[in-house]
Amino acid sequence: MAPSPFPYDGLPGRAVWKRAVTDVAPAEIDPQVAPPFTFGRTAKVASAGSCFAQRIAEALREQGYNYFVAEPGPAERGFGEFSARFGNIYTTVQLLQLFERAFGTFAPADDIWERHAGGFVDALRPRVERNGFATRAELLADRESHLAAVRRMFTEADVFVFTLGLTESWRSTVDGTAYPAPPGRSFGQFDASAYAFDNLGVAANVDALSRFVTALRAVNPNVNIILTVSPVPLVATATDAHVLAATTYSKSVLRVAAEEVAHAFERVAYFASLEIVTATFNQAAYFEADRRSIAPAGVDHVMRSFFRHFVRSEEAERLPVLDLEPSSAPRRPGILGTARAVAVPAAKDPCDEDLLGAYIAREFSGQQV
Repeated sequence: MAPSPFPYDGLPGRAVWKRAVTDVAPAEIDPQVAPPFTFGRTAKVASAGSCFAQRIAEALREQGYNYFVAEPGPAERGFGEFSARFGNIYTTVQLLQLFERAFGTFAPADDIWERHAGGFVDALRPRVERNGFATRAELLADRESHLAAVRRMFTEADVFVFTLGLTESWRSTVDGTAYPAPPGRSFGQFDASAYAFDNLGVAANVDALSRFVTALRAVNPNVNIILTVSPVPLVATATDAHVLAATTYSKSVLRVAAEEVAHAFERVAYFASLEIVTATFNQAAYFEADRRSIAPAGVDHVMRSFFRHFVRSEEAERLPVLDLEPSSAPRRPGILGTARAVAVPAAKDPCDEDLLGAYIAREFSGQQV
């Protein structure tokens, strides 16, 4: 009797652990599969998300791609880190509410907080002005200009990249407004009756992301979307779990949500930055001494995969070697050639989550932050 077909016969190399992982140098493991679209140098590529998302913007600029900045201004004031000056957007609900605020379908009831040192902050982007705004009128004028830029970003972008960062957030008990950071340290007053902790599960993340994609496609039908999950662990957790377990939960939820949304919508792709940094057996080289910050070698690996898969093949072949920060880790020939060491870029202002970590450290050390 002739043998029957076996479902695992003829699997591609990427589907077999030995061929895709065991027999590949750790720095060359590439878990990304072919996306449903690619883009060229003239495409307007916009981005938003957590701190790690800034690395994608930096690499696009370095390689001569059209990183779309809809709200230009001086870099020393945080302009250009993202496509508009919204700061870090950690959760899917924050992203959805940004869209809704920009298009006038959501207006938070509590969105201006007083600074303890004087002046005011926009509660939805509290770090955009280092010293806050002198008056409410100044803040509102800046917000109006900002939201106009956000509308332009969403309506004109050819590609939108969103890096999912966290499941944990603080929400208004009045209308569900999601904040990038809770009040109570340098701005605002924390009140447990006004602000509640929220830890978004898979269903809530899928719902927020799906509503966002649907709304975005209503104003920009041709936009392509890339979802990725930040590999940066939580700086702290407000749950009763160990921070390591809370990180695993958060990243797992976001990874599943991104996958479900990518399968549910056409021209929505998942990019495997989380897997590249955390699951290619390079942890010693890809994390800094704090075991949280992503080292240049990790960013290098991520961006080599990104350019290999998402840019048009004829352009990928002509890409120069990535100019990223030096690393003491061994460097192997990569997708774009052997990475070379260059000067370290200028340091960025800490993101909201890093500042939260600093405030927590202050509680234990007594030092001023």
